[in-house]
Amino acid sequence: MISPVVDWLAVGGLSMLVMVPLLLTGRTDLVLIGAGAQAWVATAINMPHFMASYRLVYRSRETILAHKWASLGVPLLLLAYLVAAIVMVDYTQVLGIGLVTIASVYLAWHYTGQVWGMMASFAYLDGTSFDATERRLVRTSLRILLAWHLAWFLYTQLRDPSRVELLYRLMSAATVVAFALGAIGIARQARRTGRRPPLLSVTAWLAIFVWYAVMARDPKAIFWVQIAHSIQYLSFPVRVEFNRAARATREGDVGAAHPTHAGALRHMVLYGVLLLAVSVVVSQVVPNSLMGVIGNIFGEEPARAAPILILMFINIHHYFTDGVLWKISNPEVRKDLFAHVHAPIHAPVHVPR
Repeated sequence: MISPVVDWLAVGGLSMLVMVPLLLTGRTDLVLIGAGAQAWVATAINMPHFMASYRLVYRSRETILAHKWASLGVPLLLLAYLVAAIVMVDYTQVLGIGLVTIASVYLAWHYTGQVWGMMASFAYLDGTSFDATERRLVRTSLRILLAWHLAWFLYTQLRDPSRVELLYRLMSAATVVAFALGAIGIARQARRTGRRPPLLSVTAWLAIFVWYAVMARDPKAIFWVQIAHSIQYLSFPVRVEFNRAARATREGDVGAAHPTHAGALRHMVLYGVLLLAVSVVVSQVVPNSLMGVIGNIFGEEPARAAPILILMFINIHHYFTDGVLWKISNPEVRKDLFAHVHAPIHAPVHVPR
């Protein structure tokens, strides 16, 4: 997507370089930084990955209309639910808890689904693919991890975790089976193609095992998993944005013998600045302002509930939007995501082989 080293670090290499040594220390507190620092790290990394997906779906009238459920339907339903949860919070917290539960369950699907998307995409860039059997083995591996994530959520969030302790222990043991199935699928692909498994695909698959090991050791360390997931994701919308900008520059530079992409690079700088600026507004300004407004209208408890409910709104909408937008089988997606592979783009891009 960007370069072999950057791709490896982003897809999971960096997270493993940090998390594996932490796990080997045996310590149980893996968060390491305070709440204030966490908020700014999330603003700088986690929130931009949400905003990057919004850029994809809301970039034009055509994309909005092409994905009506992602752009209009789901946000309106979530907004109605959000308003109801805020209005009712003084009487019941069921709606708020329900929204958090939906987001947490959806998160398991989102994490494992993104890993498969990374594996398939980087295999494609490597000039290979997974056949039906290999795909089934790897995806079964990831679905077992999805089930583990759900069991982990119940075990860490229920007031009486003993009710699901057996399930959690069984799913933890099943992760060994998940690792074996995925390894068999990857090894089978290597034998079939006569080539080494795509490094970046393997890295994405290994990384999620490390992420979940961190969550098992310290549930609060899901913060770092969210950051690793966001970094893994960001190179994809960044590549789409650059490919589109480069294509627009080429088309606007008709007749030039060697079209430059200074315009595309300027566009990407502006893109990055805007992502960060909007992320700061959404993360730091909107919740505080909304707390005041809701507090004046409804009282203190609804105001305190507003920021977490807004974050759940963004999370759920993002998960749904990604499920709609990132279909590698869609020719339009491949055209935007892999244009640098099939067309000359004068930029520091190196496709891993």
